[in-house]
Amino acid sequence: MLSCLLSPLDLPPRDMRNHTELSEFILLGIPQTEGLETVLLVIFSFIYSLTLLGNLLILLAIVSSSTLHTPMYFFLGLLSILDMLFPSVLCPKMLVYFSGQNRAISYKGCAVQLFFYHFLGSTEGCLYSVMTYDRFVAICHPLRYKLIMRPGVCVGLVEAAWLVGCLQATILTSFTFELPYCGPNQVDHFFCDIPAILPLACADSSFAQGVASTSVGFLALMLWLSICASYTRIGIAILRIHSAEGRQKAFSTCSAHLTAILCAFGPIIIVYLQPTPNPLLDAMVQLLNNTVSPMLNSLIYSLRNKEVKSSLKRIFHNVVLLFCTKLRVL
Repeated sequence: MLSCLLSPLDLPPRDMRNHTELSEFILLGIPQTEGLETVLLVIFSFIYSLTLLGNLLILLAIVSSSTLHTPMYFFLGLLSILDMLFPSVLCPKMLVYFSGQNRAISYKGCAVQLFFYHFLGSTEGCLYSVMTYDRFVAICHPLRYKLIMRPGVCVGLVEAAWLVGCLQATILTSFTFELPYCGPNQVDHFFCDIPAILPLACADSSFAQGVASTSVGFLALMLWLSICASYTRIGIAILRIHSAEGRQKAFSTCSAHLTAILCAFGPIIIVYLQPTPNPLLDAMVQLLNNTVSPMLNSLIYSLRNKEVKSSLKRIFHNVVLLFCTKLRVL
C-alpha cells in the first residue's frame, strides 16, 4: 500500500524524461473571477476552516463517546478524516494564489496533487458504498447485525476501499503523465485534474482521455448501482414496518447518508461524463464537490444525528466546566 501511495513521486517514467521540457505548470484559477481574488480568499478560507473544525468535532465526538463505538460511527469517523484530507489536497494551494502569491506548481507537485485527489475521492466513494451496506444490514438483518458487521469485516471493508482508491488513482495518474508535456504550461483550472492537464500534452491524448472517462465512469457506476441496490432493499424493508414511529426511526438513520451521497456523486457525473468540457461549469461543480460538500457532510451528520449531537453537547459541557474550574482556581 505504501509503495502505491508513493508511486506518483517517481513520475515521469523514464521513457518521458528525454521528451518532457516542462518543470512546472501555472494554475490559472477559477475562470471569469479576475479581480475577485480577495473575496474568494475570505470565502474559501472560512469554508476550509469550518470544514476542518466541523469534521474534527465529529471525530472527537465519536472517539470520546463509548456509545458511538459501533460500525456505523466507525465508518462515519473515517468519512470525517477523508473530508478533512480531501479539501486539503486543493485548498492550501488555491488560497496561496488567491492571496496574490505564486500560481506555479511543480511537475511532480501536479502529479502528486492529481494522484491524491483521485485517491481520496475514490476511497470516499467506496466508503459511501460500505456505509450503505452497513445500513442495509442494520435495517434488513437487525438480529444478525453484530455477527455480520463484526470488527474484522469492518476493517476489511475499509481496507478494500483504500485499495480501490489507490489502484484507481495510480491508473489515472500514470496514463495522464506518461504523455510528454513540452508547452504550453498554463492549466485552465484551479488545480491539476485530468480534463485540464491532458489538453496540454504534446501528443495525442485521446487514449488517456478515454481511459480516464472509462475508469472514473465504471467505478462511479458500480458504486452507484451498489448503493441503489442496497437502498431499494432498505426502502422495501421500511415500507414493511407497521408503525409510523418505526418507519420514521429507520428512515432517519439513512436520510443524512443519502443526502451526502447525492452531494458526492452528482458532481462526478457532471464533470467527467459530459460530452464537451465546460471550464466554468467544471470549476463551479468541483468547487462544490471539493470544498463545500466536505463542510456540508459535517453539518448534515451533526444536525441530523441525535447521538452525535448528544456527544458534542457533553464535550462542550465538560469544556465549559473545566474552563470555569480553572477560573475559580485562578
